[in-house]
Amino acid sequence: MRAGNHRSFPRVPAGMYGMVLGLAGLGGDWRLAHELWDFPAMVGEVINVLAIAVWVTISVFYAAKWIFARDEALEEAEHPIHCCFIGLAGVATMLVARAVLPYSHPVALALLFLGMAFSILFATWRTGIMWRGGRDHEATTAILYLPTVAGSLVSALVLGSFGYTGLAQLLFGAGMFTWAATESVLLQRLLTAPEMAPALRPTLGIVLAPPAVACAAYLSMTSGPPDLFANGLLGYCLLQVALLIRVVPWIMKQPFAPSYWAATLGTTALASASMRMASRGGDGIGGQLAPYLFFFANIVVGAIAIGTIALLIQGRLLSVSHARAAE
Repeated sequence: MRAGNHRSFPRVPAGMYGMVLGLAGLGGDWRLAHELWDFPAMVGEVINVLAIAVWVTISVFYAAKWIFARDEALEEAEHPIHCCFIGLAGVATMLVARAVLPYSHPVALALLFLGMAFSILFATWRTGIMWRGGRDHEATTAILYLPTVAGSLVSALVLGSFGYTGLAQLLFGAGMFTWAATESVLLQRLLTAPEMAPALRPTLGIVLAPPAVACAAYLSMTSGPPDLFANGLLGYCLLQVALLIRVVPWIMKQPFAPSYWAATLGTTALASASMRMASRGGDGIGGQLAPYLFFFANIVVGAIAIGTIALLIQGRLLSVSHARAAE
């Protein structure tokens, strides 16, 4: 379709799938809160339904972009930074599968393997390109976690929830070792390269996701009181939270944009991991922190959701997203 028709539908960037991650993550937290503290079950289900609705809407418009504005979609796929957000499509689909599970096991299973297949194929394709080198230091940001680390660890988390422990362990290993390797690359960039551009700073929220999702995934594949490894992962999560809080003023020099959703997957996964620890018994501090981390997750997701709704009401949601993408 010609450029004149491109504006006949919202041109949704792949990064918008970050909304689904935060909403589905919080919906899962509320389900755990119902089991653990008898909180109202309806709250979690409403949030999960909202996550599913947002996932459907974004998927329809993103698919339309590939059909009717293919040049724009290809430009995004070939961009050294924005390309990695495409991996969120598979991650979001797997989290939606978990949200659907209580209602339809066959549908949930189909969504799980669809999302996992997409994540694996995209990670392989994109990583193969990055292995060729030639990347600028400024293109090395926390989004490098998205294709392989996020895809693998979320696969492990959801597979564990579905009872596929053996397969979950394989994906857990893939995600863990890739995370360790990528972490060193990102830290070198942060410590030695020029200061990150303001538009990219909110993506630093992604750094909380690998240890938090890994901890939740590990607990979904094991039983009994939390062990040394689970507690160690949680400890690293808490360190990342402290570091992110320390740099919040620096990050917020970038005006609010949908990129702030980058922090929500890790925040909700951290609360989930702590609540899983509380439900497993033992007197460890991880389980004792569960109410506070659950409250923290609600505050973070709620504040970002309110900011997003404000942009939507103002008619600036997509315009802000595209402005950030252009920078």
